[in-house]
Amino acid sequence: MKKIKVGVAGYGVIGQRLADGVALQDDMELVGVADVAPTLSVRALKEKGMPYKLFTAMPDNTAALDEAGIPISGSLEDLVQQVDIMLDATSAGIGLKNKEIYKKYGKKAVFQGGEKNTVADVFFHGYANYEKGLGADYLKLTSCNTTGLIRAVDCLDREVGAEKVAITIIRRVADPGDYHRGLTNALKIDKAPSHQAVDLMTIMPHVEATGILIHTPVTHGHIITVVLTPKKDISVDEAIAIFEKHPRIRVVSIDEGFLGNASLFRYARDLGNPRGDMYEIALWKDSVVKSGKDLMFAINIPQESVVIPENIDAIRAAMEMQSDRESGTSETNKYLGIGTWKK
Repeated sequence: MKKIKVGVAGYGVIGQRLADGVALQDDMELVGVADVAPTLSVRALKEKGMPYKLFTAMPDNTAALDEAGIPISGSLEDLVQQVDIMLDATSAGIGLKNKEIYKKYGKKAVFQGGEKNTVADVFFHGYANYEKGLGADYLKLTSCNTTGLIRAVDCLDREVGAEKVAITIIRRVADPGDYHRGLTNALKIDKAPSHQAVDLMTIMPHVEATGILIHTPVTHGHIITVVLTPKKDISVDEAIAIFEKHPRIRVVSIDEGFLGNASLFRYARDLGNPRGDMYEIALWKDSVVKSGKDLMFAINIPQESVVIPENIDAIRAAMEMQSDRESGTSETNKYLGIGTWKK
């Protein structure tokens, strides 16, 4: 079996998780990762024995990498020439610049949610529009919140149809270990509608969506409350049963001890998941209620790791490894071990 060769640009919060995710796929080969400086993530890579080759995305910084004793296998352009497709997890705006390198060598690429939609041919989600990504040269993923939100909405939409959704996002202000947002004791509200609602409509144009976003001074995940109007009236128990069938949705309850975002982060660590990551979103069965025909529920978004499966899906679609969403997402789930806890 010919393995698809993959490179990762940007070895930060998302990039290192993408590298780990690709390395777990039996039908893919991680050629290497690229970064610009001896960051903590790169230093940790060295201390772990360099399981992945490192390429420098900024040759002018080679001296700093050499001084830190970090071996370099070449430049970003060298990496691009050796792969079939790149996963670009660089800071917003850098991906657009890197695209010129990918185009120069005729290589496909997948960009993250921070890039503008115009960077790609397809705004992609593994479950909601997998087939639109088939054979595409450039795909862009949705943000972490939008990725998890679409999983839940698409899940119900495929079973009973969804007319409209209204969301409130309680958004963590920064990732664990980040200091750039400062030390705060405040909540901050954005203008409505939130981009996640707009992005959902871009992926699922048949669903009317709107939303509000509130920034909170926490780090371990977002919580989204959703009010969804189904086309077919269903009970709470029927809705929960639909959610429970989805491999990337973990249905939990307060009675089990899942009191909030921190409970889920701790549980992921207790499971032994690297970095406390969890690929699934969590949905509280205790939160599923009805108001007339409308369904309301709450989900938890593990922002550092939730988009990894959809990135792998994007590789499968772009390289036409599997031709439909069911087989493509199933392969990704199998190698990442997603859904095994349900069996």
